[in-house]
Amino acid sequence: MGIFSFFSKEKKETLDKGLQKTKENVFSKLTRAVVGKSKVDDEVLDNLEEALITSDVGVDTTLRIIERIQQRVARDKYVGTDELNRVLRDEICALLAENSGGDVEGFSIEGRQGPYVIMVVGVNGVGKTTTIGKLAYQFKEAGKKVYLGAADTFRAAAVEQLVVWGERVGVPVIKQNMGADPASVAYDTLASAKANGADVVIIDTAGRLHNKINLMNELTKIKNVMKKVVPDAPHEVLLVLDGSTGQNAFEQAKQFTKATQVTSLAITKLDGTAKGGVVIGISDQFKIPVKYIGLGEGMTDLQLFNREEFVDSLFGGI
Repeated sequence: MGIFSFFSKEKKETLDKGLQKTKENVFSKLTRAVVGKSKVDDEVLDNLEEALITSDVGVDTTLRIIERIQQRVARDKYVGTDELNRVLRDEICALLAENSGGDVEGFSIEGRQGPYVIMVVGVNGVGKTTTIGKLAYQFKEAGKKVYLGAADTFRAAAVEQLVVWGERVGVPVIKQNMGADPASVAYDTLASAKANGADVVIIDTAGRLHNKINLMNELTKIKNVMKKVVPDAPHEVLLVLDGSTGQNAFEQAKQFTKATQVTSLAITKLDGTAKGGVVIGISDQFKIPVKYIGLGEGMTDLQLFNREEFVDSLFGGI
């Protein structure tokens, strides 16, 4: 059982509120898709396809969903438009389950010898450092000793922001001078964390989508140096994406998955956008589990992704 797995009533309320803009967007489009129709026919499916694509689910994922609904309609013989909402929820939930390999839980750090190392990647401005701060807060609240590493040494603002989060949460931040070797910062962070009995280490990396080869080399070097301190590090490579950018998030995921082995995703800023459908598409296209979603600025507004609750919030009441 991973950490942060419990889903409370308060979290559900935050999720419902955070996805409200996306829900209203999807609701209006689905309503138009079935208007004047009593059963799910080809015209309804065509309208549904357009509704999903324009809700940033993505073309390929939309086609998979439509195919699944066609099979369901053929199997069940008659599916009325009043049943479409339930069928859509069922099929999207099933799709998310397939892509995550089962139930998605938090990071499994219990019973380990030495620190659990999370390397966080993503472009500047997606909420990467904020996500690190919120994760650190949640780990600390769970009784874990946390260290942060400021390995984004190319931007003074990135280091300063991480230090601010460290102070807010009450966890140490290991840093060096601007322009220092990021791998050196990662090494120092792990060495200090290991020497002081830390449970979790979170390493921030440079958020630059520059030349892919340079990005790949930089991330590979950081990973190799960390292994000198903790041989099986990093245990998780978390890619942070800004959900409000819609299709741009797909491109960022494409670039980073080519540059390094991404093991999980955090999709942020869903509370301020109508593009929450991007969560479904990215999970499907990259076959990487979405582990966290960001639904606000508060310390507790980073939630473990629960696919059933997510889909229920997205389509509940439609």
